[in-house]
Amino acid sequence: MQDIIRQLDEMRARARLGGGQKRIDSQHRKGKLTARERIELLLDPESFEEWDMFKEHRCTDFGMAEQQVPGDGVVTGYGTINGRLIFVFSQDFTVFGGSLSEAHAEKICKIMDHAMKAGAPVIGLNDSGGARIQEGVASLGGYADVFQRNVMASGVIPQISMIMGPCAGGAVYSPAMTDFIFMVKDSSYMFVTGPDVVKTVTHEEVTAEELGGAVTHSSKSGVADLAFENDVEALTMLRRLMNFLPANNREKPPVQRTNDPAHRLDFSLDTLVPDNTNKPYDMKELIIKMIDDCDFFEIQPDYAKNIIVGFARMDGHPVGIVANQPLVLAGCLDIKSSIKAARFVRFCDAFNIPVVTLVDVPGFMPGTAQEYGGIIKHGAKLLYAYAECTVPKVTLITRKAYGGAYDVMSSKHLRGDVNFAWPSAEIAVMGPKGAVEIIFREEKGDPEKLAQREAEYKEKFANPFVAGARGFIDDVIMPHETRKRICRSLAMLRDKKLENPWRKHGNIPL
Repeated sequence: MQDIIRQLDEMRARARLGGGQKRIDSQHRKGKLTARERIELLLDPESFEEWDMFKEHRCTDFGMAEQQVPGDGVVTGYGTINGRLIFVFSQDFTVFGGSLSEAHAEKICKIMDHAMKAGAPVIGLNDSGGARIQEGVASLGGYADVFQRNVMASGVIPQISMIMGPCAGGAVYSPAMTDFIFMVKDSSYMFVTGPDVVKTVTHEEVTAEELGGAVTHSSKSGVADLAFENDVEALTMLRRLMNFLPANNREKPPVQRTNDPAHRLDFSLDTLVPDNTNKPYDMKELIIKMIDDCDFFEIQPDYAKNIIVGFARMDGHPVGIVANQPLVLAGCLDIKSSIKAARFVRFCDAFNIPVVTLVDVPGFMPGTAQEYGGIIKHGAKLLYAYAECTVPKVTLITRKAYGGAYDVMSSKHLRGDVNFAWPSAEIAVMGPKGAVEIIFREEKGDPEKLAQREAEYKEKFANPFVAGARGFIDDVIMPHETRKRICRSLAMLRDKKLENPWRKHGNIPL
């Protein structure tokens, strides 16, 4: 028995050493943690239960039979974050560059299968050179097995990908199908084809960082949701995000006690919207002042900045916030912002998180670039997301709500449950100047008359009362009571039940 115990200890020690001390030191020199160190930081102390520590690859080609490492380049298992069950896999770059083999994929698939059975989130810490070339099609088959599970788990359990090193080729498609992708600056990158292939095919010279680094994907492509400075910050913020999310689609998100009163008033909001309707203001100020304890977890803050999305709490209950940002492009909806918001709304709907929408939108962005890029179809994605959404939806119009963009932003017509407006709200087909120039085009040569018509139009539509008279606005509220009224509405809607007609799935305009 003692011999077996000693043998077990030796095998455990060998597995924990991964690719050896030399490669661990190399990982540290790059400013990166090892696979096991990352799990230790992510999960609650001593909560990690590891599976398949001794699993090895079965490849015998190209001298692989002599290169056996227990665990085969990925650490898998489960543990807790703030006491809540989480399944996790962490790729080990010190073992064959974290490359995915058939056995490696089997380990990941096993924890994903168990996560579905247990109804718990899956977190993937990616640091891999891609498919293991020596295994050929077996490793490609392993990727496809993981992809299939990503699709089956979508909307059932939260899936989060943390890119903490290279992620190239077929490896990028598993993170792409998860709910959120986070990256680490200067040490992680994602691309389908690397800089060398790009140079050969298109003759473009580009670095790995420029092609697929954290800043590129969090600000230009929108592939990544957040970019962090280092491994420690990334894992700490990931722990924070998990506090807003339920374990699965059958649960409600976790409630957290707060000392911030739900009936708190904030009179500074009464002067937030400028008298000049063309003057911008920061919508984040409203968000911060109306949520619990100023705690806002923004998603994609550097991408499509004309719309803001993120998680917060109101009266202790998590909510998803979608808000137009007048500081950027006047808050117009364009292709990027429509896709960004639509995906976020669909995530909230899948996981029972109420959606609070703050509206100040002058319309959809005009121009050939938008039309040729398919703004019609992409804008319809946001419309579709709100129309399909069955969770509680509370909407507040702070200033402009013009044209089709009024409809799209969780209006009463798209089954908005409670729709408020501030006294400064303007709900119309378009802005006064444009409207008057169309309605009274024969008076274009008379500026004085046009100015008079514009004043008439403003008096008619530059207020929320026409929409209120038709019941499209439930109430016109004072800005200082925004938090109180939204908290009350969400409390009233807590047990809301609404089901869409049965169908295999809808056909969202992709």
